[in-house]
Amino acid sequence: MGKRILITDDTAFMRMTLRNVLEKNGYEVVGEAEDGLQAVEMYSSVNPDLVTMDITMPKMDGIEAIKRIMQKDPDAKIIVVSAMGQKALVIEALNSGAKDFIVKPFQPDRIVEALQKVGG
Repeated sequence: MGKRILITDDTAFMRMTLRNVLEKNGYEVVGEAEDGLQAVEMYSSVNPDLVTMDITMPKMDGIEAIKRIMQKDPDAKIIVVSAMGQKALVIEALNSGAKDFIVKPFQPDRIVEALQKVGG
């Protein structure tokens, strides 16, 4: 059985790209959120095994969304996928509960490797 993934990114093209990579590798995409607020709201209803999270988004950024999801579910598995690769942001995301940080543009293999590493 494939793992259930919630994709969070404000860009439709990136959500589609991630969906294609995930589905080709046997994962089930159970939801797509366009911002952090939507991801936090969707998390409880779709109950994903793993979340991909962008950082820079409208309404609520990825760091805040990670913190809120971790408050709801301390065992949540979140992988940041962001063009924002500054060291301070990477550290803040990881300290907030993210399990890995992938910088865009990414190689599809890197996504699959990260998912497998965190238990996907």
